[in-house]
Amino acid sequence: MKLSVLIPVYNEERTLEEVVRRVRSIELPKEIILVDDGSKDRSREILTRLQKESERAPDPLNEIRVFLQPHNQGKGAAIKVALDHARGEVIIIQDADLEYDPHDYPALLEPIERGLADVVYGTRFAGGGAHRVLFFWHSLGNRMLTLVSNMLTNLNLSDMEVGYKMFRAEVLKSIRLESNRFGFEPEVTLKLAKKGYRFYEVPISYHGRTYQEGKKITWKDGVSALYFMFRFRFKN
Repeated sequence: MKLSVLIPVYNEERTLEEVVRRVRSIELPKEIILVDDGSKDRSREILTRLQKESERAPDPLNEIRVFLQPHNQGKGAAIKVALDHARGEVIIIQDADLEYDPHDYPALLEPIERGLADVVYGTRFAGGGAHRVLFFWHSLGNRMLTLVSNMLTNLNLSDMEVGYKMFRAEVLKSIRLESNRFGFEPEVTLKLAKKGYRFYEVPISYHGRTYQEGKKITWKDGVSALYFMFRFRFKN
């Protein structure tokens, strides 16, 4: 199965080249689609160079394509652009920081390859690899959002807000995504659950960042996630 790795980018000059290197190191046929969401640092310059290097020395197992948003619109908006250009049979969202490890791809892919799952979420809260110990209130907020999501979907996910989400391409493309920012996580969960798709979870490692290191999500995004959950649960 060919994998489409969708990477939204916003001000990630410190980690961008390394995350692309790590994604490329995974021995799976894949395309890497990077969408810069109006970065103010050197991210766009780095992306342009990576694409030119890929064009000069094509690698059929690691095709790189880059798209530049005219201004900052949010993670969800960048994912929608990448999704429009995805040609793989399976899609995964990869943040441009180093919080998630691409070496978890094979474990996430296995339930889809075996025909068991349509959607596979990583989980930071049910076993898995090494985890950096960080914010208590952030962790509690994630668990509360997952609880509300489970109540609305009748799923028993342990980590709805996780960044690692993998989908059969036709499944993700069967819904119309509307959220432009971090509302993507609850929106995609609610909409796919309403359609009755098969969800699996796989334990993953997690190397979280502090806000000083570039973490972007805040308590305001948690409030927004609650709004989107109820909006998309009861919207026809």
